[in-house]
Amino acid sequence: MSSLALYRRYRPESFAEVIGQEHVTDPLQQALRNNRVNHAYLFSGPRGCGKTTSARILARCLNCEQGPTPTPCGECQSCQDLARNGPGSIDVIEIDAASHGGVDDARDLREKAFFGPASSRYKIYIIDEAHMVTSAGFNALLKVVEEPPEHLKFIFATTEPEKVIGTIRSRTHHYPFRLVPPGTLREYLGEVCRKEGIAVEEGVLPLVVRAGAGSVRDSMSVMDQLLAGAGEEGVTYAMATSLLGYTDGSLLDSVVEAFATGDGAAAFEVVDRVIEGGNDPRRFVADLLERLRDLVILAAVPDAADKGLIDAPADVLERMQAQAGTFGPAELGRAADIVNEGLTEMRGATSPRLQLELICARVLLPAAYGDERSLMARLDRIERGVQFSAGGAAAGMPAMGYVPGPDAHGGAAAPARRGRSATTCCVTPMGGP
Repeated sequence: MSSLALYRRYRPESFAEVIGQEHVTDPLQQALRNNRVNHAYLFSGPRGCGKTTSARILARCLNCEQGPTPTPCGECQSCQDLARNGPGSIDVIEIDAASHGGVDDARDLREKAFFGPASSRYKIYIIDEAHMVTSAGFNALLKVVEEPPEHLKFIFATTEPEKVIGTIRSRTHHYPFRLVPPGTLREYLGEVCRKEGIAVEEGVLPLVVRAGAGSVRDSMSVMDQLLAGAGEEGVTYAMATSLLGYTDGSLLDSVVEAFATGDGAAAFEVVDRVIEGGNDPRRFVADLLERLRDLVILAAVPDAADKGLIDAPADVLERMQAQAGTFGPAELGRAADIVNEGLTEMRGATSPRLQLELICARVLLPAAYGDERSLMARLDRIERGVQFSAGGAAAGMPAMGYVPGPDAHGGAAAPARRGRSATTCCVTPMGGP
């Protein structure tokens, strides 16, 4: 098996192989068919979404012996030089602007640009990380980018197009790349795993897609790490969860059920298991928020999985559907809001465990808060016939010793005395003592 990184081993060699960027690849292919190729392009977008790869493919299309063509032949010398594992072409120059973005580098490029290509149709400069070029460097390139010789093409690739000066941007055709949709990325990763001949357990690919966050290169790197550590049984869900640092599903199930039943002991026991297990409390809160998000969607759209709104294994989906039915809509929304606010508060917190415990306490005790969300959550519990005390009383039993505060009825009523019924009142006739 080759030790070459997975994202390099499966790097696309034609526009048809680029996934999730049809809004870019289709117009580029049509421009090649119409022979209306511009002299300068600007490819922008998040990292790992195919900017530099597409720039290489465009160079391959332009310098193919049968080109310019949207489908390189793959057999001519230029196509072989620019292939996935090819030696490269002397007429296609890739420059890393992070280390060659100064004015002296730009002047050197400008002087060499006017020499014709050695053996190809065009001399093509691919300038990666173009936002790292200094203002003076861009100004030195301005004239040659504006009026290049016939044999010269420029392709700028950047993650921050706003840092490319306007005079350069206005002279290019700008194509913004996007993050790849999860469904498309999951299918692509599954195909790669089949080509590698390694079994992958159900539920692993959604974790990889989530870790990659829409970046093909990041997702392929994560998948490469999992495949490298796979045993005879392949990549298991437990292995992926442990290696990627995600919270085990049983912990999420336990804390969600504790929230639904008002079981404070169970909720704080889960917190203790998270800490004792060496898990990051912030990651646990982020995963809990993801679970509550899924429950909110399932409560609103029961067939969310069929519509592609939720990506989870069948057994996890079945558990989540049962969990969504144990909450009222206001309870679920309040819990998600509190966890989201808590996740923001945990950034830079000196005691993440304390913050996690406070999040659980806020979710479990809506009666301690007088805001509208808490009131609606308490009404949800009443409608479901469930009442919880601070000490974990049984369902349906009111909290013992509870006395409404002075604000419970608009501030007009005083607290009832111990031993006297709240409905009992003493009326003194007018004129009496």
